[in-house]
Amino acid sequence: MDPIKNPFSPGAGSPPPELVGRDPALEQARILLGRIMQKRSEKSMLLTGLRGVGKTVLLNEIERLAKKNDYRTIFIEAHENKALGPLLVPYLKTLLFDLDRIAGISGKVKRGLAVLRSFVNAIHVSVGDVTFGLGVEPEKGSADSGDLEIDLPNLFVAIGEAAEDRGAAVAILIDEIQYFSQKELGALIMAMHKVQQRQLPLLLLGAGLPILPGLAGEAKSYAERLFSFPDIGALSEDDATTALKEPAQAAGVIFDSSALKEIFRLTKGYPYFLQEWGYQAWNLAKTSPITLRSVQEATAAVIPRLDQNFFRVRFDRLTPSEKNFLRAMAEIGSGPHRIGDIADILRIKATSLSPVRAKLIKKGMIYSPAYGDLAFTVPLFDKFMIRAMPTFTA
Repeated sequence: MDPIKNPFSPGAGSPPPELVGRDPALEQARILLGRIMQKRSEKSMLLTGLRGVGKTVLLNEIERLAKKNDYRTIFIEAHENKALGPLLVPYLKTLLFDLDRIAGISGKVKRGLAVLRSFVNAIHVSVGDVTFGLGVEPEKGSADSGDLEIDLPNLFVAIGEAAEDRGAAVAILIDEIQYFSQKELGALIMAMHKVQQRQLPLLLLGAGLPILPGLAGEAKSYAERLFSFPDIGALSEDDATTALKEPAQAAGVIFDSSALKEIFRLTKGYPYFLQEWGYQAWNLAKTSPITLRSVQEATAAVIPRLDQNFFRVRFDRLTPSEKNFLRAMAEIGSGPHRIGDIADILRIKATSLSPVRAKLIKKGMIYSPAYGDLAFTVPLFDKFMIRAMPTFTA
């Protein structure tokens, strides 16, 4: 079959041809956007889930909904080694300039720029080519203390007031939000608390790994009263079947039921893997229908692709001791696992694993779904670890 017409799209954040199984989260986002626009209180959203469940795709879809509802949007991807302040500033500057272009003179927007200028001076870093225009001086006493938990709330309030003055609303979307430090996450939570208290038209939509609710709670105990944490998981078999069947049928191709069952068995319903198997099965099938044999042939192509890209990019960031820890986890199975069981496999005391465990959690490789348990944040990573490291050091 023609690979150019292949409807499937494996890739980080690539939108699938059929977005299924996410209606509850999208409906929650729709209500949030509508209520904030009408100055009604509503919890902001932080999507959580494993790698490959489509959090970034969902965040992009929510941004589309926000724009459709006349929001000004900012979309940011957090990084392990980039601080929150410098990451935000260029986007907020662009946003304020955009608000300033709306007809009429706005003192609130000018003040927002002045407070942003104060914030930049206080964080003492270079922010590229950020310029503020003639006549915009820092506002003394506003967002200039150098303490992010004090300054960021003041800055967000100034942004929210500027948007309100222009009859606009702002949605800040942040992907990989778990990479921020506890101080930075705490500052974000405090900023949204202050914004909500004043019922300003500014909301936060984030996405991160399953450790995010715990991190938010540790940063500020009242986080659960400000945010909802929708869990974005694997698709059901019915939804996974729809995600494969509908795009193929639109292109005049069908799947045999045995082929669909095999793909679900192999992928466990994780959207990224569904796209990979769908993509390769399409390319390897000579004619419609796509059969079980096509899927089996596709598996031989998909596994090396995943190993070389999706899995390898995470594996290569690990130290030898971290790799050995994960290999021991994989020896037991997909998880979750008790830390004591991992220690038994490695023949060491559980207490001695605490440092490497903490590093792996910080790197986003494992998380604790329940007290004392550990699980991989990357689906099917246990099988990859066994392929990558046939043996490990005990």
